[in-house]
Amino acid sequence: MAALEVVPLVDEGLGNSAYLVDLGDGRALAVDVSRDLRSVRALAQRRGWTIAFAADTHLHADFLSGAHQLAATDGARVLASVAGDREFDHLGLRDGDEVDLGGLRLRTLATPGHTHEHVSFLLLDGDTELGVFTGGSLIVGAAARTDLVSQEQTEPLARAQYASLRRLSTLADDVVVWPTHGAGSFCSAPPGADRVSTIGREKATNALLRAADEDSFVTALLDSLGSFPPYFLRLGELNRRGPAVLRAAPALPPLDVDRFRVLLAEGAVLIDVRPVTAFAAGHVPGALSIPLRPAFASWLGWLAPHDRPIVLVRDPGQDLVDAAWQAAKIGYDNLVGELVGGTAAWIAAGHPIARTRLARADDLAGVRVLDVRQTSEFADGHVPGAVHIELGELPSRVDELAVEPTVVMCGHGERAMGAASVLERVGHRDLAVLEGGPGDWTRATGRDLETGE
Repeated sequence: MAALEVVPLVDEGLGNSAYLVDLGDGRALAVDVSRDLRSVRALAQRRGWTIAFAADTHLHADFLSGAHQLAATDGARVLASVAGDREFDHLGLRDGDEVDLGGLRLRTLATPGHTHEHVSFLLLDGDTELGVFTGGSLIVGAAARTDLVSQEQTEPLARAQYASLRRLSTLADDVVVWPTHGAGSFCSAPPGADRVSTIGREKATNALLRAADEDSFVTALLDSLGSFPPYFLRLGELNRRGPAVLRAAPALPPLDVDRFRVLLAEGAVLIDVRPVTAFAAGHVPGALSIPLRPAFASWLGWLAPHDRPIVLVRDPGQDLVDAAWQAAKIGYDNLVGELVGGTAAWIAAGHPIARTRLARADDLAGVRVLDVRQTSEFADGHVPGAVHIELGELPSRVDELAVEPTVVMCGHGERAMGAASVLERVGHRDLAVLEGGPGDWTRATGRDLETGE
């Protein structure tokens, strides 16, 4: 057939890659696509492709799969592991099973570890092995986490991951590795720009593939595990049942101030998606700050409930459609509307606002500094004496913090403002958010950061 075209579609916010493969006859194979199919559909339309197959390497924990949607709306054939026990129509595949894509073939390789039912898909043209879709098994520079099932299963799955990576390493060195999880993913992907690799390169550079033995591999993998958003523990089962098919694009209806106030009084959670500076200048009291950016979905799933109505406040230029889709791809179908006119309408109606002070890097003397970055970031370098609580853990640990003057910091300000809003909701008032991060503090003071946890 003609030259192979595999197009990665990168979700920068979740740190994942989906793939579209040109099958050469106007049809395409989609691999590990999310429920937010906007980029998939746009690419298929530009190329004139019909999506004939939708393959999932595993029951995803960090997003709702788009395979069920493609089956319902595009007639795609869903390809997935039979061990996943999915409750919707699909072709259940076992180790060694092959699917004829019309010239190309897809061979199933059982690669448990990231999840029990995980498979990789080896793409072949005749007898030539072109590349392998490795999902959350072998990823660039690492292997995906094994602690998403239960604490008791974490080590057994790590040992299964060891065997799976060894199996994949027996493929030819020039076989392309197309992983799903990449830099920015909470599935233990290391930082770095590369999202695609080869078997040969991974054998030469991936420390886990170079581990001396299984025990060394397990120790290294388990030591690399950081925290993850709580919604990860829900989405695998939703993907097994089949995410609800969307008959229309998700939308947030407009709410006037009176209706907005009623919803808040009835228990709705208010998310303010405006930039840090806008939130600082004035916001509806009790709002959670989660700025609308590529990482919006992750922090929404970390800080906001999935089982209570959510209302939004935004700036006029912010993309409400993007906010709705980011929420939908992690199963947050509970966004019920946005305040028409935003904070200006709230103020015009005579209601009070709250403000959060922004601090400079040389304003930290004599106050508690709360660093809400991930543990690995904190260990790499932090302001001496800073208290450390990850933003994702803060809602359950607010009682550990006495009410006292505090400057909250992260890497750039977005997570710090989210943390400040969490603290404001429980009565902290003398708060400020650092503009910038540890590097700005070092440049302003000429002092060195501390390292270690």
